[in-house]
Order: sequence, then C-alpha cells, then structure tokens
Amino acid sequence: MKTARLEAFSDGVFAIAITLLVIEIKVPEDTHDLAHKLLELWPSYLGYTISFLVIGLVWANHHAMFDHIAVADRMLLFLNTLLLLLVALIPFTAGVLASALRNGESERTAVVLYGVVLVAGGFPFNAIWEYARRDHRLLGPTITPKEAQAISRRFLLGPVLYGIGTALGALLPVLGIITFALLIPFYWLPPLLTRSRRGVAASDRPD
Repeated sequence: MKTARLEAFSDGVFAIAITLLVIEIKVPEDTHDLAHKLLELWPSYLGYTISFLVIGLVWANHHAMFDHIAVADRMLLFLNTLLLLLVALIPFTAGVLASALRNGESERTAVVLYGVVLVAGGFPFNAIWEYARRDHRLLGPTITPKEAQAISRRFLLGPVLYGIGTALGALLPVLGIITFALLIPFYWLPPLLTRSRRGVAASDRPD
C-alpha cells in the first residue's frame, strides 16, 4: 500500500501532541503582581520549549524518512503506531517535568521519566527504518543502499545519546535537561548543513 494515509495520520498525531504541550502552561488566576507570577511559570516554559522542538524534530525526521519509503505493509503500520504512541506521551512527561521543577521535588524521577520516553521512542523509529531498508524492499529509487545505511547509523545514535542524557539526569537533573536541550540542535543542524553542501555542489555543476 502507498504511504499517504500513514503519513497523514502521523501528521495529525504529531500536530495534536505538539499542540497539547501548551495546556501545561496555566494562566495565573490572580493577576496581582502578574509579572512575578508569569516568571514563576518558567518550568512550564522550559518543558514546552524543549518538548515542542523534540516533537518537531521527530516529525521532521519522520517526514524525511518517508520521502524514501515508497510503500508500507501491516508490520510497518504497526511499528509506526508504536512510535506515535510514545510521541503522544511526550506532553504528559513534559507536564510531569514542569511540575517537579516548579515544586522542587522529585526532579530526578521526572527527568528520568522524560528521558525514558525519548529513548523508548527511538526504538520504533529505528525499527521503521531498519524494516523498510532491509533488502531495500520498501524503499523507492530516491536513495541507494549505501545512503540508507548511512542514515541508519545516524538514527541508531539517537537512543544512545538520549540514554546518556537520562543517565546524567539520574545523577543530576539539570545535566539531563541540558543534554536533552543540546541534542535538539545536534540533530537539526547536520541535515541543514548537508543540504547546504548539496546546494553548493549542484550550483557548481555545468548546465
């Protein structure tokens, strides 16, 4: 089967999950000293920002992955459903993290929970790609086996890095949060740089 319906359903889940994040930012009921009360919401702002960018990153890589996956079967649909199950859980973990930081209690548990969900999400994400690229059976002509293998190595690194962040968060919560935040530009920038280099190379080619 074609992947259009799978992608449309996935985009809907991504959109809902990323929108639900803002619900955690509660409007102050008492507007006396409003500036101070808004500043007190910084844990919610932090959880919202990191989680919004993380979900956006997963969506972008999911979109890039399905640029090369031409067809889907029931197993691929199942693996994609597992990924979406964990993506939909991120707003909950973001709320737990913000609440723990705001109350100054159980920050370690909250950071570990957040990281565990990110690590777990990496498994179905990688499973989708590995299943699709096996014998190049679900991939289209837009990518070679060698290029698919290079993408695979990059994807496989994700759960490892998020696992390191989770372990650091178990020791010191702020280190885990910093690691999760730093992984966002790490995973955004290389594709942008690669695309830029490809554009330069294309402009150098004679017509």
